[in-house]
Amino acid sequence: MHMADSLLSPAVGGAMWAVAAAGIAYCSKKVRAEGDDRKAPLMGVLGAFVFAAQMINFSIPGTGSSGHLGGGLLLAVLLGPHAALLTIASVLFVQALFFADGGLLALGCNIFNLGVIPAFIVYPLIYRTLLGREPTPARLALATVISAIVGLQLGAFAVVVETLLSGIAALPFATFALLMQPIHLPIGLVEGLVTVAVFSFIASARPELFGEERAVRPGDRRPLRSALLAILVAALVTAGGLSWLASDQPDGLEWAIAQASGMEELKGPSGGVHAAATAMQEQIAILPDYTFAKSVEVTGNNKDIDPSNGVAGIIGGLITLAIAFLSGYLLSRCGGTPRA
Repeated sequence: MHMADSLLSPAVGGAMWAVAAAGIAYCSKKVRAEGDDRKAPLMGVLGAFVFAAQMINFSIPGTGSSGHLGGGLLLAVLLGPHAALLTIASVLFVQALFFADGGLLALGCNIFNLGVIPAFIVYPLIYRTLLGREPTPARLALATVISAIVGLQLGAFAVVVETLLSGIAALPFATFALLMQPIHLPIGLVEGLVTVAVFSFIASARPELFGEERAVRPGDRRPLRSALLAILVAALVTAGGLSWLASDQPDGLEWAIAQASGMEELKGPSGGVHAAATAMQEQIAILPDYTFAKSVEVTGNNKDIDPSNGVAGIIGGLITLAIAFLSGYLLSRCGGTPRA
């Protein structure tokens, strides 16, 4: 569901950049105020895992489309909404800057759709309400699946609204919406089930990470280290191996655009901000489309299946891990005395 620049006007793209920047600044202040650097390693490995998971496009039977996990809900539950937004922003920055996955002009929209919505709307209003004060494994699973579906539906609708407000893509609002919402239902269901599986594994090692305070008990780091190592290994295996098996069918957004417009890819304005953003992305993206092949054209979203995808995925996961970890560590160190 990564938006490309061709869907957005500079005004809408710039406004959403401002919204995303304000959200990141607010969350940075909150994480700094906590002054607890022990959450930083979890931010790093979960960021790497979400980066890897987003590389795995799975086919949606009978549609000719595919989908991938968003990861925003998973991060919000395990990290809290503030650290979650910083982590998903790290993922999206790395994807846009180094892999040309999602447009630079659209980066603010992508952070809002994949980060702000699950962390600050779905997590507090849907997930925590359904979970209740006395959560059970069954309630956790139900709350997770429903929240994942709602999050994808809201994110998909936000894409439609942002495209409508931009007014540069000839996509009828009703048609586009009626295509986007149903195709993201199965994607949300799969995301919910995968998230439940991840939660079940982590809860077996550190159940307190699901509590209100997400406590890390002093002197009790070994189980957390085991969980961190397991998540990191899963991220590297997913990025380095499973990414070869990713579907090459268009994702839900690309499929909806093709169905609504009759074109496989929309072309944005050829000059101005769009041209500058494209030129900048082509210069910065060292592994466009997750490949070392120099002949691959930067398209903004398409991840061609190539043996080098695995190496590129590992590199991207490690870069994301470093950025997410450092952001959490440095902010918490600046905010107060680290806890023992």
